[in-house]
Amino acid sequence: MDLGIAGKWALVCAASKGLGKGCAEALVREGANVVITARGAEALEATAAALRALNPAVQVRAVAGDITTEAGRAAALAACPQVDILVNNAGGPPAGDFRDWSRDTWIAALDANMLAPIALIKATVDAMAERQFGRVVNITSAAVKAPYEALGLSNGARTGLTGFVAGLARQQKLASRNVTINNLLPGPFDTERLRSNTATIAQKGGQTFEALWESRRKSNPTQRFGDAREFGAMCAFICSAHTGYMTGQNVLMDGGSYPGTF
Repeated sequence: MDLGIAGKWALVCAASKGLGKGCAEALVREGANVVITARGAEALEATAAALRALNPAVQVRAVAGDITTEAGRAAALAACPQVDILVNNAGGPPAGDFRDWSRDTWIAALDANMLAPIALIKATVDAMAERQFGRVVNITSAAVKAPYEALGLSNGARTGLTGFVAGLARQQKLASRNVTINNLLPGPFDTERLRSNTATIAQKGGQTFEALWESRRKSNPTQRFGDAREFGAMCAFICSAHTGYMTGQNVLMDGGSYPGTF
């Protein structure tokens, strides 16, 4: 299937590794030009080089910086001639007990997982509407539908973003002009973040990492963890020309872990 996004410009956040990288790879395969951003310059440049090798016909620009800051967002936006596709993504806040979190801890989580995505949406959607094409995908978490006890910071911040998007996506001046805003909710994908959170939970629970990792794998109906490439493929489809009638949705990718009907 031709996704109809060749030549479009995409800004992909936290794209040096993990799910963000998977999304950038899928967009590049479809012929989209990408600006990728992340805090770690070395990993980011390595990813940029790999993306250029993947499809030499597209432009790939790497901007190292902190997307949670105004300066980081300004630098990323300045590198992108126009933002046709925005993939909001940020490393999730650490696991833990809410009794240990200060106000500063909460503000940091909100800045990364709610306020920064909103700021980027604000900076881009009106121009998308003028061009009659725009796709925003917010990478949130399966915890939005089924909160994880140890991920209270993520539960709160990402659910806040979800509520905001539910209203914004349905504005006629966006939806009627082919601008869609959707959320992509990953469950357990084999990423550095999942391994880090598993290690934290295992330590607190007096288990070994290996035992908990294997237990989590076996508890999934697919008997495996997700792969970043299949996540990226779903992201690229949501960003495609075929999804203009899909907006304000929460697309769950969790291998069937969520037990509900709705």
